[in-house]
Amino acid sequence: MSEKIKIILAEDEPALAQIIKESLETRNFEVVHCKNGEEASHEFLKNKPDILVLDVMMPKKDGFTLAQEIRKTDKKIPIIFLTAKSQTQDVVDGFHFGGNDYLKKPFSIEELIVRIHALLNRISNNKPEQNLQIGNYTFNIIKQTLHHSENIIPLTHRETSLLQLLIENKNDILDRSIILKKIWGDDDFFNGRSMDVFITKLRKKLSLDANIQIINIRNQGYKLID
Repeated sequence: MSEKIKIILAEDEPALAQIIKESLETRNFEVVHCKNGEEASHEFLKNKPDILVLDVMMPKKDGFTLAQEIRKTDKKIPIIFLTAKSQTQDVVDGFHFGGNDYLKKPFSIEELIVRIHALLNRISNNKPEQNLQIGNYTFNIIKQTLHHSENIIPLTHRETSLLQLLIENKNDILDRSIILKKIWGDDDFFNGRSMDVFITKLRKKLSLDANIQIINIRNQGYKLID
């Protein structure tokens, strides 16, 4: 049996959520149901889903707001919006806020599954390069190394994850809390001190190119520039 596709389903209508969840689980999907946007945000940081299915109108945090927050750290995970809204502007807004597809209620489970597979196939056919360029360095994500001229600099798993996140958000401020929750799992004081140590290590390993900087934005986070 193939590996199950992991989905976070954020839907505040219990009956509809149960139908979607049970229907998907009978078709080899692993579904985590969240009753509101805040719960879905927490689950996204804790788990690594393959795709997000978000209702637009939810308590505590709506689907559009949640998608905007997710796009700050993950530009590529597929997001499908579910909504009863039918105005053209609502569809436009959905894509503007980071959605990849938009499904109007009522819909069939078969249509949802087709759209899920279509998005995942699109992602798999456009897999990112395992090598990323940063200044005069080549960053190999799979091998967890930095190459500069004849130098090969090994990275730890956490250094690799941190550098990849910084590169994906290059020239933008990356919030401390987002980094900590995504890589350390919690944004407490001790994890914050640990992250600062890892930032110092990365600065040292990137010091062969004077144009590369990891800037500390006080009380906000870090910005990578090159």
